[in-house]
Amino acid sequence: MARVRHGDTVMVLSGKDRGKTGKILRVWPERDRALVERINLVKHFERRGQQQQAGGVIEREAAVPLAKLAPVCPRCRKPVRVGWARAGDGPKQRQCHRCHEAIS
Repeated sequence: MARVRHGDTVMVLSGKDRGKTGKILRVWPERDRALVERINLVKHFERRGQQQQAGGVIEREAAVPLAKLAPVCPRCRKPVRVGWARAGDGPKQRQCHRCHEAIS
């Protein structure tokens, strides 16, 4: 199981966007990268087409290495390390190492 998943809120630990938080849009575990909302924006040239009448330079997100991301605990509101715990007979759940709150 991964420490970050699609839909998680994460904080960037290093780089030009250090300290910013965003929601994960997509994860590529085999490449150890993730796409995070409004993080690591790059300029990209879009050609004019049938559906898109206006071409030009647009900003879009680029993938970020997973090592630069840390999940944000919903209770602590801080970047945390992820631990694993089993609640009774239920499935394993990710939990915050600081406050032991479950990270959904």
